[in-house]
Amino acid sequence: MLLGRDARLIRFLQEELAVSAASIELAMRREDCGQGPLAMVLWRYGLISLDQLDQVFAWLDTVDAVN
Repeated sequence: MLLGRDARLIRFLQEELAVSAASIELAMRREDCGQGPLAMVLWRYGLISLDQLDQVFAWLDTVDAVN
């Protein structure tokens, strides 16, 4: 079960960037194998664009600043 920022990140990916659940699941499996943070794995596998990756980092900065 995902909690806190991880769940909000996935919601952001799906609702704001229209990343499919299948893409997120694939990236989460690769993330668990030590291939990097979720956003980087999504980008590395071509599941999000560089512009979307920038949006994710901006969102993470905003979330981290609030907490």
